[in-house]
Amino acid sequence: MSILDYDWSLIWDNRDALLGGLWTAASVAIVGLLISLVFGLLLAVLRSGPKPVAWIALAYINIFRGVPALVSVIWVYFGLALLLGVRFTVFQAGVIALSLLYSAFFAEIFRSALQAVPPGHTEAGWALGMRTVQIFFSVTLPQAIKIALPNIGSMFIGMVKDTSTFTVIGLLEVVRVTQNLVATTFQPFVLYTAAAIIYVLAAFAIDLIFRLIEGAYVRPPLGFIGRWLRSRQQREIARVVDRLRTASPLTTPMPAVK
Repeated sequence: MSILDYDWSLIWDNRDALLGGLWTAASVAIVGLLISLVFGLLLAVLRSGPKPVAWIALAYINIFRGVPALVSVIWVYFGLALLLGVRFTVFQAGVIALSLLYSAFFAEIFRSALQAVPPGHTEAGWALGMRTVQIFFSVTLPQAIKIALPNIGSMFIGMVKDTSTFTVIGLLEVVRVTQNLVATTFQPFVLYTAAAIIYVLAAFAIDLIFRLIEGAYVRPPLGFIGRWLRSRQQREIARVVDRLRTASPLTTPMPAVK
């Protein structure tokens, strides 16, 4: 049997169902990404804190970096629901499972990125009279995000792919949709090939999006996003300069010398 003997028209005929599965996978991954970034940053800060807190953060990171996505989503959907007495939807369980896993990875990404920021920048902020929290969010964190951005994009691709394991709880993502179609068409080779192509194209699209963001955020601004980011940076600089001019005694007119 030749590869041309398969009914490849099934891909086009079921394109809506396959793309709907991709949208479901992307939705779970996007929500999980936003939550993971917040908790990953918090874990990175705690990881660099005092020893008791740092040990707890380190234990969490090491545990969840070693848990497979399949085990995580089963534990959340069945075990955590029983412990809390709450019935999660498959969407909620998928988001929670991804957030638990990838916040541990993002924690290490942010920790290394924060450590890569030169300490002299923090000292310069103190010299300008800025508070520690203000320095972190205005000086250190923006530079750390620039460093971490490529790894964040790679992790997001992994999150989209890991949703394929959530078929075990019935999430209608690409693999689950493919399984349902195979059960009615009996064409596994064609449909699973289509699923693989969809994941590959999604990876290329995500990589392109993050490269565009990186180009606008790291290098001189390119396009609308870059211009908006640069104008925001310029406004922040202008506010700092105005505040320093107001507070500096050098702005007070010097008495005339007779």
